[in-house]
Amino acid sequence: MASIFYDQDADAALVSQRRVAVIGYGSQGHAHALNLRESGVDVMVGLRETSRRRTEAEGEGLAVGAVPEVSAWADAVMVLVPDQYAADLYHAEIAPHLQDGDALMFAHGFNIHFGEITPAPGLDVLMVAPKGPGHLVRRTYIEGSGVPCLLAVHQDATGLARDLGLSYAWGIGGTRAGVLETTFEEETETDLFGEQVILCGGLSSLIKAAYETLVEAGYQPESAYFETLHELKLIVDLLYEGGLSWMRYSISDTAEWGDYSTGPRIVTDETRQVMKDVLDDIRSGRFARRWMAEARSGSHNLLEMRARDRSHEVEQVGARLRELMPFLTPRTPG
Repeated sequence: MASIFYDQDADAALVSQRRVAVIGYGSQGHAHALNLRESGVDVMVGLRETSRRRTEAEGEGLAVGAVPEVSAWADAVMVLVPDQYAADLYHAEIAPHLQDGDALMFAHGFNIHFGEITPAPGLDVLMVAPKGPGHLVRRTYIEGSGVPCLLAVHQDATGLARDLGLSYAWGIGGTRAGVLETTFEEETETDLFGEQVILCGGLSSLIKAAYETLVEAGYQPESAYFETLHELKLIVDLLYEGGLSWMRYSISDTAEWGDYSTGPRIVTDETRQVMKDVLDDIRSGRFARRWMAEARSGSHNLLEMRARDRSHEVEQVGARLRELMPFLTPRTPG
């Protein structure tokens, strides 16, 4: 069984005695910085001089500085910038200012696991990874609860890395919900696999293919949207609350029979083999190398695919229908 830790297992004093630099102020960065501050931790946010996030962080009353300045001030640095930018930023603006005994932290293992970042041996290197988006990390903290976190230690120079990680998780509210101990390897590989096979890649491709099948068969685009995208939230909420069995208990017998009898026709042995191939791409590092090459060459393919999918008919129909739903807050990608 996995080891899971809660508030009573964390020594709050460990993070409270640190000067913590939060590098980045996006979804995770803003949540970590604000939660830590409200837990009594001394925090500074590290941003580039030209970052549009600077005004947001300063507006919350947070101390903000350039990345080198903040890294030199801190004795614990949490790197919360996108994977593709972290290594270059680390080598140029963070690493030169770290000292033996400092802690280097991440919320995803990508750069450490795939060798983009190789920290000096005198550093503690650990991961505290909330299993939810930053806005949920912030909201649940304010409500008095938290988001479960993963904890992993890559390098324990001081002998306190694991304890500091638990303390940091306490500071952002993670120990309220539970902290699962793992490894950088396991977190990175399972996270990438989940994103690609089901949570993002598999789900979005399934939605588009199902939508196109209905529309091509002559059904109204609006009906197709409701059946293939809109109702997903209802099912996912049931899964979140009680797993597959609760979802199946909550739906009709007809829907449950269709689940058992038709699901295996969609996810076939061929599909399972593709999943294994995807996992092999991840574990071997091939995916990481392809992604970093794409990012460093300007992300032209990513931008092209993003534009293409934003113009897909299911997105256009959905935007029109959501305008008729006053209970939804409009969401437009930046």
